[in-house]
Amino acid sequence: MNKTKQIVQNSLDALMKDDTFIPELTGETRAQAFTSLASILSTPNHVHKSFLRIPLENGQVVRIPAYRVQHNNALGPYKGGIRFHETVNEDEVINLASLMTLKNALHDVPFGGGKGGLVINPRTLSEKELHLICKKYVRYFSDSLGPDKDIPAPDVGSGEREMDWMMAEYKSIRPGTPYRGSFTGKSVVNGGSLGRREATGKGVYFTFRYLFHDFLQNQKSLLTKTDNSYAKTVAEFENKPMKLAIQGFGNVGSIAALEAYQCTFLQNKVVAVSDRNVTLYNEDGLNIPSLVKYTKDNKGDLPVSAEELAVAGVKADVLNREDILYLNVDSLILAALEDQIRTDNMEKIKAPIIVEGANAPVTKDADEYLSQKGVIIIPDILANAGGVIVSYLEWLQGRETQFYSEEEVFSQLFKKMKGTLDSILPVFFGDSFTLRQNCYIQSVTRLSTVLYRQGKLY
Repeated sequence: MNKTKQIVQNSLDALMKDDTFIPELTGETRAQAFTSLASILSTPNHVHKSFLRIPLENGQVVRIPAYRVQHNNALGPYKGGIRFHETVNEDEVINLASLMTLKNALHDVPFGGGKGGLVINPRTLSEKELHLICKKYVRYFSDSLGPDKDIPAPDVGSGEREMDWMMAEYKSIRPGTPYRGSFTGKSVVNGGSLGRREATGKGVYFTFRYLFHDFLQNQKSLLTKTDNSYAKTVAEFENKPMKLAIQGFGNVGSIAALEAYQCTFLQNKVVAVSDRNVTLYNEDGLNIPSLVKYTKDNKGDLPVSAEELAVAGVKADVLNREDILYLNVDSLILAALEDQIRTDNMEKIKAPIIVEGANAPVTKDADEYLSQKGVIIIPDILANAGGVIVSYLEWLQGRETQFYSEEEVFSQLFKKMKGTLDSILPVFFGDSFTLRQNCYIQSVTRLSTVLYRQGKLY
């Protein structure tokens, strides 16, 4: 059983014992309904798979595996990104789609969960080849997509360029129908929202900042009076300088790093960042704006040598890329790929706080091990929802044909995430469940209630 399925089952087991949860269900009827919920929430509604026939510029013809998984639409149209990566596989896409269902439920975003994937390395393909792949993807799955059915967005390896291409193809094959809301994460000139590119990274850092500043200041009595070990960890960081390490320096990691660098609420400094090639470390703090500028000028890559660091105007030690995980820091933000902390390396983790900016970067066994040691893990379902929240705002703007300023977008993003944090954190610090389990219980509660009211459990 994969991690998401297991935590869904654990959430249902907890709710089964709660007499206040759908009290109308009793006895054998209650048991039957919970069996139905486990089945519905642990399996996708649809798994669409195809092999795209793509002629390459070198004369070869290749067949590229492509997926679109639609997990659940009880709360609204399916919603989720399209991942461009050579490791994409069907099980991964199904798991990520189920995570999207739960994430949207947690943050009360009126979407269901979906996910797409293409088994490619976009760095090895020309712009013309990528353009054709994007068009073919839309053609193959066009019957399943649409502003009120399934709304893709960018994910690892894809961005606004790809979403622009896909929306244009959707428009061409469905003339006369609404198309602006068919894809989100588009460029602003094509109906995208201001702030969408930065949204996930800003949301990731906001969850961290909110816990160690806003919540700590406003709920100090709760944190100091409880016997909860997690609460004591948070309270210990009041007015204390914090060292941050950030794995991944793409859209999510670089923005989170910049937010931390510019933050005036916390005494934090980013002492390490990494990408697919290298870890850069400076105990006194890295010059994040200079690193952001360097990556923009160098195809997204961090400097990897003393010469390149000099060009960037940055002082740092050059370490192996995996060293970022094992540094003696206060918080580790994981903004790369899944399965970064596993059974084979979990004992080497020193950070007492982990923030999941990527999807599923901590495996189930590692999550249990670190949580038992008192490590606070701010889970992906809570921390990295900024993208889908602003995607919802983009979808709304496309339907209303009126657009928000960047300030309005970020204001609504933070308001939405604050509402979720305010509903989750007091509960987390008052019981024995981990923060991840609390988030899943709230998501499953909302989904189960809606499914019951819609009569889908019988």
